[in-house]
Amino acid sequence: MIEKRYNPKTSEKACLSYWEKEKTFHFINDNDLRPFCIMMPPPNITGSLHMGHALTFSLQDILVRFQKKLGKSVLWQSGTDHAGIATEIIVEKKLREKKKIKKELGRKRFINEVWKWKEESGNSIIKQLKRLGTAVDWSRKRFTMDQGLSEAVNKVFVSLFDEGIIYKDKRLVNWDPKLETAVSDLEVNQKEVNGKIWYLKYKIFNSDDFIEVATTRPETIFGDVAIAVHPDNKKYCKLINKFVIVPVSNKKIPIIADTYADPNKGSGAVKITPAHDFNDFLVGRRHSLEIINIFNKSAKLNENVTKEFIGLDRFEAREKLIHLLKKDGNLLKEEQNVMTIPIGDRSGAIIEPFITDQWFCDAKELSKPIKKMIKDSEIKFHPESWVNTFNHWIENIEPWCISRQIWWGHRIPAWYLDSGEMFVAENLEEVKIKVEKKLGTTKFKLYQDQDVLDTWFSSALWPFSTLGWPKKNEELNKYYPTDVLITGFDIIFFWVARMVMMGKKFMKAIPFKNIYIHPLVKDKDGIKMSKSKGNVIDPLDLIELYGADALRYTLASLSTQGR
Repeated sequence: MIEKRYNPKTSEKACLSYWEKEKTFHFINDNDLRPFCIMMPPPNITGSLHMGHALTFSLQDILVRFQKKLGKSVLWQSGTDHAGIATEIIVEKKLREKKKIKKELGRKRFINEVWKWKEESGNSIIKQLKRLGTAVDWSRKRFTMDQGLSEAVNKVFVSLFDEGIIYKDKRLVNWDPKLETAVSDLEVNQKEVNGKIWYLKYKIFNSDDFIEVATTRPETIFGDVAIAVHPDNKKYCKLINKFVIVPVSNKKIPIIADTYADPNKGSGAVKITPAHDFNDFLVGRRHSLEIINIFNKSAKLNENVTKEFIGLDRFEAREKLIHLLKKDGNLLKEEQNVMTIPIGDRSGAIIEPFITDQWFCDAKELSKPIKKMIKDSEIKFHPESWVNTFNHWIENIEPWCISRQIWWGHRIPAWYLDSGEMFVAENLEEVKIKVEKKLGTTKFKLYQDQDVLDTWFSSALWPFSTLGWPKKNEELNKYYPTDVLITGFDIIFFWVARMVMMGKKFMKAIPFKNIYIHPLVKDKDGIKMSKSKGNVIDPLDLIELYGADALRYTLASLSTQGR
């Protein structure tokens, strides 16, 4: 007897069972059919999927099924991403619940714990996508840290290193003191807050006069190496090339002329701390100033400050310092100040500019051919307006810090001798051959670089590494470049731009003929849904109530070409 009301649970369960039994979505490379390929944006192994994923995969599924109906040989390449920092945060949290600490476990045992989590989370993701009804052949899924993709990552790293595009340098980076690792500009959110600005008195050396300096970070005075004033500053130009005494530390530093100091901002005089401000770092390089780092990895004051401040948290030090400045008569005034502070996207900690040795990729060099492609309209965005956003980022691209001070990820393929001499190669065997050839002996010890690569480095290779590159094969020739990428606008810079750069560099063609940008699914407050923010809705909850078809249809119908 036919039920009066449609029961999605019953019918969908039957469909899923039939599809799995008959291997309905099993991929077959039919040479007689025209190819069509979509790369699945690999979801992070940080738990279960949310509504944003449901939207992305529903839109892809529509295209995949439509192209199959047209009689094409359709490849929807599936897989998951290891999500370095985000995954470490989750696994560390789970360990703390068991009264265990990452550093006490050690690197090897901690990595084993992460692999266990990967199996648990990865299976959960696949289960969700199956329940969503996606036409995916999961038998050919890839993972950003499986052996084949790891080989591709190492090959790309070594190739770019040999060309000088990847290099190691001591530079100022965005440092997350909670996670104790560098993070990219794209992983830092700018938050407007009500702060303060303090006006300090720096006494002129061998004089009773002083210069007034405004700062929002008085605790960094221990890293002061100069005071900058604009060369046309009528009030202070006569002081250029003289010296001042830094309050509390009593250090003598020069007054320099630099156009960075805005005469109409603050007091017109700027204290320069090259180790703790990106603009100050550039000023320091222009004037060959000393770089003094006053923080350790957790943003506590180190031995480069006066004894009574060593070991204090940066904000504890600020309070203590303000008290001393008031007591000594060196605090002229303080004012309320609306300011923007950098917040780590993953940890929520205030990001600290920090000077460290890091690995960088010359993204500007990689993007050179992309500029011409944009000009010639070879990169097609839908809606077209997103190409302007893409172009703006390419025009203003900065060196890409690709190293992270965590354990979960692709280990940097660089090894060191006791002397500190570095060798880069795709694997340990190749390194040993290089060292033996140079030293003429087999007696030496090698130490691999402790850092891992930024998650987006391996993801940037996804369109061709998942098809078997660097090995040449029929699939790679047939399905690359892919036909369309479907993704949200929030990762145009994180992922899309980097795939375009790497695809052009190593495959001589951009990875996709079209880029379809869909809007984001947001919560009731207009904030993007994110597992790290905890404001997500599990698609399975809605599927249980209304069925997969109803959810997919709703998401697709609401997916207008906007934000």
